[in-house]
Amino acid sequence: MENRQQWGSRYGFIMAAVGSAVGLGNIWRFPAVAYENGGGAFFLPYLFALLTAGIPILILEFTIGHKYRGSAPFSFFKINKKAEWLGWWQVLISFVICTYYAVIIAWALKYTIYSFGTKWGANPEGFLYGSVLKLAEKPGDIGGLVPGVVLPLVFVWAVTLFVLYRGVSKGIEKLNKIFLPTLVIMFTIIVVRALTLEGAIDGLNAFFQPNWKMIFDGKVWVAAYGQIFFSLSIGFAIMLTYSSYLPKKSDINNNAFITAFANSGFELLAGIGVFAALGFMANQQGVGVDEVVSSGIGLAFVVFPSIINEFPGMNGLFGALFFLSLVFAGMTSLISIVETFIAGIQEKFNVSRTKAVLTGGLVASVISLLYATNGGLYLLDIVDYFINNFGVVTAGLVEVVLIAWFFKGLGGLQSHANDVSDLRTGLWWKACLGVVTPIVLGYMMFDNFRQNLLENYGGYPTGLIIPAGVLVVATTIVGGILLSRKKWKANTALEKQGEGIKHVS
Repeated sequence: MENRQQWGSRYGFIMAAVGSAVGLGNIWRFPAVAYENGGGAFFLPYLFALLTAGIPILILEFTIGHKYRGSAPFSFFKINKKAEWLGWWQVLISFVICTYYAVIIAWALKYTIYSFGTKWGANPEGFLYGSVLKLAEKPGDIGGLVPGVVLPLVFVWAVTLFVLYRGVSKGIEKLNKIFLPTLVIMFTIIVVRALTLEGAIDGLNAFFQPNWKMIFDGKVWVAAYGQIFFSLSIGFAIMLTYSSYLPKKSDINNNAFITAFANSGFELLAGIGVFAALGFMANQQGVGVDEVVSSGIGLAFVVFPSIINEFPGMNGLFGALFFLSLVFAGMTSLISIVETFIAGIQEKFNVSRTKAVLTGGLVASVISLLYATNGGLYLLDIVDYFINNFGVVTAGLVEVVLIAWFFKGLGGLQSHANDVSDLRTGLWWKACLGVVTPIVLGYMMFDNFRQNLLENYGGYPTGLIIPAGVLVVATTIVGGILLSRKKWKANTALEKQGEGIKHVS
């Protein structure tokens, strides 16, 4: 008997997986990364990275979750008792990410309302840092809570925890079936409108114009792998957890290809929309597109409000559509991130889903209040940089190396995936995971360490970098090791799964 929750349909799983992958980074990170790394020429290393790292790792994580039918800690435990800490490390990385990710969604929620009447006025930058965030004058000053951020943050967490409380098919699946198609429709409307604006063609030329010389720059290829890695939600337990809820008969390989290409399709759509809008802004200001290109929080909450101000009509509507797109993209990702540690808590401590949601969710939501303070933006920037570049990337590298090199588990996992899939993988999959991916991720790690030893990220003082960056990453590793030392509580639902469970006491 299968007691584990399951997706209601294959379509529901794909919607959830794509919803997790399609997040804020697709809209505000990919366009700038592509532009800065060769424009149209960037798509060659991007596609190569997708086929040699993105899809292979996605297949790997889908297969682990499907085969062992448990959370990340439990699945790695079943692969090898000594690997459980890796699962907890990835779960704790997700925990850290969700604490600040929810805050960004809260900002987007506020800006959806601000769009009507363009409340940010003629100075969006001053409005964001002064009126909305009430940002402290210097990094390290925490200050007090900002009520205007706390209120929407509480709403974001309430919706998230309610959806998770409802479970996999009745909560996560239903939300993604509504949010993801709606997101695509809303963003497509924005893109179509942006393409009709004066100067849009200049923006598209800047985005797609290939600089073939940059193809020979190793940093461009590293940037492509980095974008694929961050974009697909791989390396921090999400896809592994989601696939553990699949029925026993599931086409793993095809699901991975569909998820990956759907995510890339949305990134391309985002790039077209963003650069058409940037071309319009450059045209209005009489400057080159290169002078208005931005990414991240600055693009979303400063540049786009400036663009919306210049719209020839229906400013409020298109502003609301843009920020609501951020809310929807963020929510589908946030829910997937939180689900990873909810599943881990539920299985490790043998508690009900309700208790796991309340315990894990409330702790995460309380910690997220740190980012709703006057100094919250500085903390968010540092934690996000370190947890992604030294947490997610490193955990992904360790995962691939352990399974491919030390546990010699690729053969068994490949057989499992091929047995349930119409599309079969061969030597390509093993070569990518055993050779190509470790080399590229290893170089990324080396380069990250080198750059951060030369100078502090963002020019932040060392006294802030150490606790908010280095110690946060270190805590996820140490915490993972400590949690793995605690014995599993007897769990009849897990015992029925058979394989490997004899180790559980």
